[in-house]
Amino acid sequence: MKAAVVTDFTSPLQVMDVPVPEPGPGEVLVRIETSGLCHTDIHAARGDWPVKPTPPFIPGHEGVGRIERLGQDVMGRTIGQRVAIAWLGNACGECRYCIAGWETLCEKQANSGYSVNGAFAEYAVVPAAFATPVPDGVSSLDAAPLSCAGVTTYKAIKVANVAPAETVAVFGIGGLGHLALQYARIAGAFVIAVDVEDHKLELATRLGADHVVNAAREDPVEAIQRLGGADVAVALAASPASFDQAFHSLRRGGRLVCVALPADGTIELPIFDTVLKGISVIGSIVGTRNDLADVFALHAAGRTEVVAVERKLDDVNESIAEVLSGQVPARIVFGL
Repeated sequence: MKAAVVTDFTSPLQVMDVPVPEPGPGEVLVRIETSGLCHTDIHAARGDWPVKPTPPFIPGHEGVGRIERLGQDVMGRTIGQRVAIAWLGNACGECRYCIAGWETLCEKQANSGYSVNGAFAEYAVVPAAFATPVPDGVSSLDAAPLSCAGVTTYKAIKVANVAPAETVAVFGIGGLGHLALQYARIAGAFVIAVDVEDHKLELATRLGADHVVNAAREDPVEAIQRLGGADVAVALAASPASFDQAFHSLRRGGRLVCVALPADGTIELPIFDTVLKGISVIGSIVGTRNDLADVFALHAAGRTEVVAVERKLDDVNESIAEVLSGQVPARIVFGL
């Protein structure tokens, strides 16, 4: 099968022929139809984070395809069923986090395209229980970004406890941000979109943002504070400076939701302001299988729009450069 492989952290991905994986007990073999390109895949390919994957490996955690083979003892999944392969490749199901509904915090979890091979390939293997069914009302092109960009931002809005008529500032209108602002609107919030590219702010306006701020031309903190400040600021740009701006854009009682993972990211918090203003800082990491099912249900009901452009897996390195240039409207999805 064709696959895009990370051979080392300093070289471009290699598109090569590798063996089709065999599903083990409790696993299914999925023939991939679409696979989204997430910034996390770029971090993985470069070994940017403290916990690194081990080359060679196949990235990709926004995979959508049909089950072609069942491993031994698989129940609840069928041949031909369309499923999604998300970041949470599997979890133990027994620890305090799993049984409390926080399987994304499981210390024994495996992550697709990071600790196990992912979906930048014609086939991928995944535990059947973590192959989330995709409803008929969601196209494979849309389902791919929803499997990470969607469920990640849905969870961010959820853990921020956004209430109707609150103001949510979304920092970074890209693959994640264009969906975050839609989930904030579904929760009943007023939305301020912040980015450095006019075409992304135009997209935000089309998707319902109440205000937009170009951080390349004006101080987003001053702009947001002129509007009364934000109740929630969602940090989605892979830039430590944007996290600082997001924090200082908050009004009293505000919540900073940290989602993006810059390669060299640290953030300094002023203790005095954090305490006296009652600011909360929340780390939000993707979402559970139930969250993904909710994301698919909302999309099938017509509540969200996915903005994506399709590319070929052979163009994976050019696509990475395209993402890093900031010129991609929202998401790149590989068709396989």
